[in-house]
Amino acid sequence: MTIWDPQHEAIDREPLEELQLARLRDMLSRVYERVPFYRSRLDACGFTPGDLAGLDDLARLPFTEKSDFRDNYPYGMFAVPLDEVVEIHSSSGTTGKAVVGGYTRADLETWAELVCRIAVAAGAGRGDIAQVAFGYGMFTGGFGLHYGLQKAGVAVVPISAGNTARQIKVMQDFGTTILIATPSYSLYIGDVINKRGVEPGSLKLRLGMFGAETCSEEMRAQIEARLPITATDNYGLTELIGPGVAGECECRSGMHISEDHFIAECLDPATGEPVPDGEIGELVITALTRECSPVLRYRTRDLTSITREPCACGRTTARMGKVVGRTDDMFIISGVNVFPSHVESVLFQIKGVEPFYQIVLDRSPGGLDTFEVQVEVTDGLFDGWMDDLRAFERRVTEELRSALLVRPRVRLVEPGTLERSEGKARRVIDRRPA
Repeated sequence: MTIWDPQHEAIDREPLEELQLARLRDMLSRVYERVPFYRSRLDACGFTPGDLAGLDDLARLPFTEKSDFRDNYPYGMFAVPLDEVVEIHSSSGTTGKAVVGGYTRADLETWAELVCRIAVAAGAGRGDIAQVAFGYGMFTGGFGLHYGLQKAGVAVVPISAGNTARQIKVMQDFGTTILIATPSYSLYIGDVINKRGVEPGSLKLRLGMFGAETCSEEMRAQIEARLPITATDNYGLTELIGPGVAGECECRSGMHISEDHFIAECLDPATGEPVPDGEIGELVITALTRECSPVLRYRTRDLTSITREPCACGRTTARMGKVVGRTDDMFIISGVNVFPSHVESVLFQIKGVEPFYQIVLDRSPGGLDTFEVQVEVTDGLFDGWMDDLRAFERRVTEELRSALLVRPRVRLVEPGTLERSEGKARRVIDRRPA
């Protein structure tokens, strides 16, 4: 298995921590001097950059929240003057002010390097043709993968998102070997390929690199059943740099974190205390090396685990598991905590259910929260007896109730009924009054 940068990806723990400490010390000095927000936060907790004696002191430092980016919109979190910024990206801003991240020329080189690492780890290299079906624009996914794949020697087809019929034709005509997309959109592409009678084996696809939304093992299996690919997962956030924070190697036993550029903590979201390796907690990341947008202890709200056990690929960096949920997408029904990912895991194991679903939350006239799961079923199920359909609905309901410990209302719908996404899938519709 090829390692792009063995000096840093296969580094021993002691020199890695020495490098992290040196970079953290430099980063703290820069943000204290150049970012009023961080100077104020550090002063408030009585900590100056000179107080940093070791990595254990990280726990004394303040968190950064998404709201901090919004409160300092657009450039308040930048650590360099605007005349040194060469590229700007942001989140969609659909739920408030957008999160903005800037890049100096050195930041772009770092970004390309980090994405190149995860691309090579996944198995990409010279001779591959990558079809980037992420949107190109303010979203970091398209440009980030583009830069990194090119650095890895891959030919990039920047088709962007949407127009699925054209996506499939380009795959056929250009001999695409790597698909870059969200997991939900790759499922949809596979669905359209099937409906159009395209033989998956006639495509040259062999690898999928998916990100921007969670991808459970059940969803991975569904994708690989529809497309002739090995599906790999990668992780990144606009707040941190975009894609490139972590990615799976060919062993697919967790996403390797680029620890020379990021310090990852896994904390109890309620107490802020570290959880043991292998246990689920909230991922908190410090971006050490960004010139324009360094970030101190960012609360990602993503729930995952971290392991430092050796990987068969030879990389020594810590690995994060799949994101199993978010502290802010959890909803409570009848006192029970429910994550959309748990609903998905149950549905995708039931024969007769298609991998397309939607959760609708509402409030009854009596003031109680309601929980409906709309589920697409396979072709032909609606052609059977109504009693059989009701029995299947009861079965799906009972499977969900048993796993979630709360009973949803299940509504079966015909294939193709639910909206397909060309970007991030909208899994939860919350109609409850604010």
